[in-house]
Amino acid sequence: MSPTRITHLIAGAEWDGTAERTSPVYNPATGQQTGVLDLASKDLVDEVVRGAKVAWENSWQHSTLTKRTQILFKFRELLNERKDEIAALITAEHGKVTSDALGEVMRGLEVAEFACGISHLLKGGYSENVSTGVDVFSIRQPLGVVAIISPFNFPAMVPLWFVPIAIACGNAVVIKPSEKDPSAVNAVAKLWEEAGLPEGVMNVVHGDKEAVDALLTHDDVKAISFVGSTPIAKYVYETATANGKRVQALGGAKNHMLVLPDADLDLAADAAINAGFGSAGERCMAISALIAVEPIADELIDKIKDRMSKLRTGDGTRNPDMGPLVTKVHRDKVASYLDKGVEAGADLLVDGREGDIDADGEGFFLRPTLFDKVAPGMPIYDDEIFGPVLSVVRVGSYDEGLKLINDNPYGNGTAIFTNDGGAARRFQNEVEVGMVGINVPIPVPVSFFSFGGWKASLFGDSHAYGMEGVHFYTRGKVVTSRWLDPSHAGINLGFPQNT
Repeated sequence: MSPTRITHLIAGAEWDGTAERTSPVYNPATGQQTGVLDLASKDLVDEVVRGAKVAWENSWQHSTLTKRTQILFKFRELLNERKDEIAALITAEHGKVTSDALGEVMRGLEVAEFACGISHLLKGGYSENVSTGVDVFSIRQPLGVVAIISPFNFPAMVPLWFVPIAIACGNAVVIKPSEKDPSAVNAVAKLWEEAGLPEGVMNVVHGDKEAVDALLTHDDVKAISFVGSTPIAKYVYETATANGKRVQALGGAKNHMLVLPDADLDLAADAAINAGFGSAGERCMAISALIAVEPIADELIDKIKDRMSKLRTGDGTRNPDMGPLVTKVHRDKVASYLDKGVEAGADLLVDGREGDIDADGEGFFLRPTLFDKVAPGMPIYDDEIFGPVLSVVRVGSYDEGLKLINDNPYGNGTAIFTNDGGAARRFQNEVEVGMVGINVPIPVPVSFFSFGGWKASLFGDSHAYGMEGVHFYTRGKVVTSRWLDPSHAGINLGFPQNT
């Protein structure tokens, strides 16, 4: 079976041009190439942005809140109806287990539901008679064309963090998804047209750095939303802001889970497994560093090892516990850290290169891996590995563990496991991390709050979705009004008086 062509979705229709460059798309569970992706040139990006601007100027910026809400509700219903189809596309190109892919779509659905309340979310303020006959009121207006650059690890959820809110706020959207797993974005984008969105308001361009740079520097792109690694997030932020754009760029992570001696170790072990190895560790909210406060490390490690021995790794369509990594290159990079960890002096307790895999072909698999006696300065601790590698760091106290977390350059997510309310409250106040879990290993905020980290995990001052998302995709305007009256007549060169 020959690979399927995957192309751009422009103004609701598939692009009918001929790409100068293409990129292969694989099924990571089998290693087989399943698709050929068209990569956009700078000229094509320019054309798409121009079309989006026209659609925005001619229709969408003038759309009523009622119309927007109706389309949002319809989109939400369509997304819910097609969620299984979209989840299947995610599993086929990313590799994550089908149930995990479905969960991803459902979390994105929650943001669409939040966006359905846009009429309330965009309410301004009004102050009457601030001076004689003078009223002041505030409104929020759309930006115009906004661009979204989304990562491979959540090909449906991350776009859904941004697109529904951007559209609900009255903007036109151009999204550039990861070239590794592009089909889910196309499937979701088609639902917007079916929901009644005007032609040209939602567009998908596929590409690599050429397409990204074209978006970052285009005069008609007013804002950039990005999720990816910290080096690229920094590049996106610096380039886009230098070109006059507002930017929210979410970067990488090294998430720690602090386990205190009073914690329920069975629950902590379950959490470490779920947060460390779900989606093969390819989550920016994955737990990759487990800080065990002595004397519980040995007991906790035994419980984790016991649970790891029962995990099944294989093709995500066969209902295993964990699927493959997204590409062979990434799999090999993650696997290389196992030797680096041993060389640095850590104890390799469970080697993910060993064991059975439930899959056909030559997939990109690495089984769950566990290290003990890990310390700062080791590559397996310092780097964001982005794979199923869990490192145990032993410390002597809460303060020592907290210092490790706060000294880390990343500040995306963290968790504490304890039954001590005082310790938990102290942790939530003292830890320098944007998202904190108390006995919750993956503290992703619900849709009506906002998602984002601190330090090297975020560039820009706006987090994703929630009210911060609404503010990001709109500009504030304050109007001072006075309707002329005969009493205003006469010459007065003095400073206006509030009387």
